[in-house]
Amino acid sequence: MAAWDDVMLEVERQCREREVPMLGREKVEYLAQALREKRPAVVLECGTALGYSGLWMLRELAEWDGRLITLEQDSDRAAEAGAAFERAGLAQRADQRIGDARETIHGVTETVDLLFLDNGYANYLPCFRGIESRLADGAVMVADNVGIGADEMKDYLDLVRAKYQSETVWFDLDLPWLKRDAMEVSRYAKGGPGNG
Repeated sequence: MAAWDDVMLEVERQCREREVPMLGREKVEYLAQALREKRPAVVLECGTALGYSGLWMLRELAEWDGRLITLEQDSDRAAEAGAAFERAGLAQRADQRIGDARETIHGVTETVDLLFLDNGYANYLPCFRGIESRLADGAVMVADNVGIGADEMKDYLDLVRAKYQSETVWFDLDLPWLKRDAMEVSRYAKGGPGNG
């Protein structure tokens, strides 16, 4: 079993070299902090890619025996991510599911404490709708790429901003393909009280 830092650095290098989208340090450290504050039992990630954000979340979840369910439509990328999770000694906490997240999300029966949307921008609302009945009251919802993908995810953003306590968090990034972007962080509430 390789050290987590070595595995993470290798996945980060692969993402940069192959231009596979990843959060980058600025956003992933924010996400890790959100996990530490929420201490979710179950995190659902839509969009595994090579496992960069998954590695960070799994490391946090190991601190309190939490689990990650991660959905990815590209089976080759999912296999690479799974191998990274294995090398880091965290695979037993990861439940990887392969297929279109808009479909595979309906197979998630667990109660979800934190939802992380990082797949096709137009899929954010269908994925939210697909898991909404399984979200815990007070679940945290984090949507990535709000700065660059706002138009394509407008239906999702309009909904969470109108219905839930929601905040846009901006980041200056050190990625070859992106220097500034945002996440939308919302708190789900049964019955959906407005912002306040």
